[in-house]
Amino acid sequence: MKSVYYTNYGSPDVLEVREVEKPKPSDDEILVKVKACTVNRTDDHNLSGKPWVMHLTVGLFKPRKKIPGTDFAGIVEACGKNVKAFNPGDRIWGFKDAVLSSQAEYFCINPKKNVLKIPEGIDFQTAAASAEAAHYAYYFYDKIKNWQDCRIMIHGGTGAIGSALLQMVKYRGAFVCATCRPEHIERVKSLGADQIINYEEEDFTQQESQYDYVFDAVGKSSFGACKKILKPHGVYASSELGPGNENLYLPLTTGLFSNQKVKFPLPFNVNKSLTFVSQLLSEGKFNPLIDRVYTLDQIREAYAYVISGQKVGNVIINMP
Repeated sequence: MKSVYYTNYGSPDVLEVREVEKPKPSDDEILVKVKACTVNRTDDHNLSGKPWVMHLTVGLFKPRKKIPGTDFAGIVEACGKNVKAFNPGDRIWGFKDAVLSSQAEYFCINPKKNVLKIPEGIDFQTAAASAEAAHYAYYFYDKIKNWQDCRIMIHGGTGAIGSALLQMVKYRGAFVCATCRPEHIERVKSLGADQIINYEEEDFTQQESQYDYVFDAVGKSSFGACKKILKPHGVYASSELGPGNENLYLPLTTGLFSNQKVKFPLPFNVNKSLTFVSQLLSEGKFNPLIDRVYTLDQIREAYAYVISGQKVGNVIINMP
């Protein structure tokens, strides 16, 4: 079978497509025929080994798993004898940030915690684009405890995480202001944003409005920069560690010196997030943004585009 393959951390140049042996499922696993997957920010971190903390999960000096990939949509090809929840032919999707090796024609997975059936009427590309970023977006969403007259600021409304979060919070009726480039204003409006800031012309941290929650979905701001636009008792959260990894320790200290707080979501429960997204997909309330579609043989180009920071929503790898 064909798969993406790498043996060292680095740029997309270390990736290659090669023929490898088709895996066989253990008694507790299923064999998945992959129909679509994404190249995403998690994949980028797993490829580069940056920040260095990634080495603790994907390999201290070299990647432990040589085939990358963190999400997928596909078909159950075969089941181990202990698997009861799925059958060959089931349409499934899933995610695991510690590497699934899903950027391949086939891979094996224990389906207990990271796999769901694809809702009726949802195609493989849409399902794949509803996994990784939507999972992280959900754990921002899950931090919101009071929806009454809730005002939310999302920095990065066209990113995969930001666009997913925007749809989730609009599902609950919150007021949302989102940032984007000028050419994407209409697209962000279509996702439900009540107000849009063109970040090329205006610094969203200098506006007069204040918000209950400020979510930096692209990791390019900081708590200090956003304090002005946070209400008393407001919450700041970011998708990245922040300057000097401050988003790891500020959740422990901000509550001691201020009524404004930093929260850093710990997105451990994949089934919880994907179950929620599956509900929204079934209700027609979630439509992930898809920017470009590549083939497996174009894997270097796909990673390079994601790393460029120019993508809008998700980048898909479509399998033969």
